[in-house]
Amino acid sequence: MEENLAINEALTSYPKEKINILFLENISDKAVQYFINQGYTNVTKLKGALSEEELIKAVKDVHLLGIRSKTQITDNVLSAAKKLQAIGCFCIGVNQVNLAEATRLGVSVFNAPYSNTRSVAELVIGLSIMLIRRIPDKNKAAHEGIWMKEAKGSYELRGKTIGLVGYGNIGSQVSVIAESLGMKVMFYDTETKLPLGNATPAKNLKELVGLADIVSLHVPETQQTKNLINEEILAAFKPGGILINYARGEVVDIEALATALKENRLGGAAIDVFPWEPEKNGDSFQTPLQGLSNVILTPHIGGSTEEAQENIGEDVSAKLYQFLEKGITNGSHTVPAIGLPPVQGAHRLLHIHNNVPGVLSAINTELANHHINILGQYLKTNDSIGYVVLDVDKQLSAQAAELLRNVKHTIKVRMLY
Repeated sequence: MEENLAINEALTSYPKEKINILFLENISDKAVQYFINQGYTNVTKLKGALSEEELIKAVKDVHLLGIRSKTQITDNVLSAAKKLQAIGCFCIGVNQVNLAEATRLGVSVFNAPYSNTRSVAELVIGLSIMLIRRIPDKNKAAHEGIWMKEAKGSYELRGKTIGLVGYGNIGSQVSVIAESLGMKVMFYDTETKLPLGNATPAKNLKELVGLADIVSLHVPETQQTKNLINEEILAAFKPGGILINYARGEVVDIEALATALKENRLGGAAIDVFPWEPEKNGDSFQTPLQGLSNVILTPHIGGSTEEAQENIGEDVSAKLYQFLEKGITNGSHTVPAIGLPPVQGAHRLLHIHNNVPGVLSAINTELANHHINILGQYLKTNDSIGYVVLDVDKQLSAQAAELLRNVKHTIKVRMLY
């Protein structure tokens, strides 16, 4: 029992006061407090994002970097971050990070794909009610001193069909809430998904948009989804249909959507994400959708609730901590996923290398030639790199680390504890 406590109290061999942690974009204080509670003292939090030039200067001595969606981690930034072990994306996506370069350099990248799921799902339902009741128009009229008390064009959600494009974490939650309100649920996904409740899959995207009263998008930003909702698909929408995009900005052809709304082919829209977005609060913002009837525009705040930010702060911080202190890479987008508990009576070494044949054999040969006993070993690879976790004899761990650094194709070696 005492040995277990000792391991948990001092897992990392590198002094905690020498670990530099930088959080940008006003990441939740939960993240800062998480590391302070674990004994890390050099934790810096900045409110905004940094430009590439500013980042290059800031990351020079940083070991852990926390960002949100505005900070762009380019190859130049990664090249300057010589001590960087991991990046935490305190958001759903990781497309703001050059993942290929991070992989090549052995920098682990984590995110929080599920933590703001409920926040987005609730808002989608709220927007559906607002749009189907034409609240934006009535709200605008009231602010302008015009009394617009009428039922024309206003409907209940009950009995209407919501079509979900993408049936993953958020889409499936929207599905459950919508059905509890008496809606019919259809979904379209490129992968086969098990329907929840009475949801039914559509054969294709055109079928879904042609039958749904409300279409909500829940897909990632890829080459396949760019302008997924284009002029052709908009023409297939059910007359008076409503579009909600709280997914990614490149998924919708904004010009085509504006035209469809102006021509009254669609009954309304709610858009939170755009092909181009300002860098910071207060910056000027323009879109062809401004001023259109029954349109709700929000500044990329779909998952921005206090609860979501706290959940994200705790989720990503835990992943960064587990990697820093135990070498656990579960949830990493760059380093192969390995999750092993600490081994008593041993020192743990982490070895990241180019994924070429013979590296593991070379590691074992070097250690065997110097009579270093391996108490535990695990290897996992992806297309680019391999990740080896080694538990070796305590008395010889420093020598082992030096030997591993000299193995051909080595990217990074770290003595953990």
